[in-house]
Amino acid sequence: MYCENCHERPANVHFTKIVNGKKMEMHLCEYCAQKKQEQMSIPFMPDFSFSNLLTSMLQSDPFFSLQTVNRQDITCNKCQMTYSEFMETGRMGCDQCYSVFGNYLEHLLRRIHGNTQHLGKIPNRAGADIKLKKELTELKLELQKAVLNEEYEKAAQLRDKIKELEKGKGVQGGGLND
Repeated sequence: MYCENCHERPANVHFTKIVNGKKMEMHLCEYCAQKKQEQMSIPFMPDFSFSNLLTSMLQSDPFFSLQTVNRQDITCNKCQMTYSEFMETGRMGCDQCYSVFGNYLEHLLRRIHGNTQHLGKIPNRAGADIKLKKELTELKLELQKAVLNEEYEKAAQLRDKIKELEKGKGVQGGGLND
């Protein structure tokens, strides 16, 4: 993707502005972005980092405040990082920290992402295949449940739908254990 302003250099700075629910995006090269920031008198932030952003979110949220709940005693056994150090840096010390501080991060993850489980994105070039496989897996699970519950009419409908999807997309294997 090239810069929307000069159309010469790759766009590596992306601005997103939401006003009254309308999303506007700009994709600019570094040079044009810096010019745009100077025009709009927005201070250039060369020291921006996601850990600084996370730290500011942690410190501004009363849920994470050390005054409301005494968490500074919590320490990772592997790297010896304390919860208060995590609050200051916004970074985990090791892989074990996720387990140690995990209960306290659930609120933050829900606030940032709207969910605590990663749902991920599906790449465009492989999206159709992945969606089809996911739908087939779900249908096969439903079919197993229907058979176990002796709902044979529903099971027959699900079986037919699975066969139709597998036949239409050239998917191999129609068994329950695929």
